[in-house]
Amino acid sequence: MADQLTRRTTLAGAAGLTASLPLLAACGGGSGSGASGQDKVTRNKPGTVVGPTSDVPVGSGKIYGDLNVVVTQPEAGTFKAFSATCTHQGCQVSSVDHQAILCRCHFSKFSIENGSVEGGPAPAPLQSVPITVTNGQITLA
Repeated sequence: MADQLTRRTTLAGAAGLTASLPLLAACGGGSGSGASGQDKVTRNKPGTVVGPTSDVPVGSGKIYGDLNVVVTQPEAGTFKAFSATCTHQGCQVSSVDHQAILCRCHFSKFSIENGSVEGGPAPAPLQSVPITVTNGQITLA
């Protein structure tokens, strides 16, 4: 009888753990590192074309989700690029509005000029991504 209880207890515990894993994954690690998204940026090879400068509005920006990069143009002719991974829980930022990069997951807000935190729970700025701009094309450096 003791063997059955042990087996049942073990199986019940394993079932509970299995059921809770998706919830843990959805909430992120809480460390604010956003590691999985940051890794994606570092895997992008230098020389990868991001897109034309004409796609990035002055005073705003554009999110290139497949590259996990957000490119901004804080003033005419000045382009900046950052990881599109929010430093709070690793969500990808969702928009660039009103001179800010926004994350709709938990309402973090970042500067289009330097990626610094302007609001919300994000603990750190967005990681800068090196780019070059040549002949109207933005390229990862």
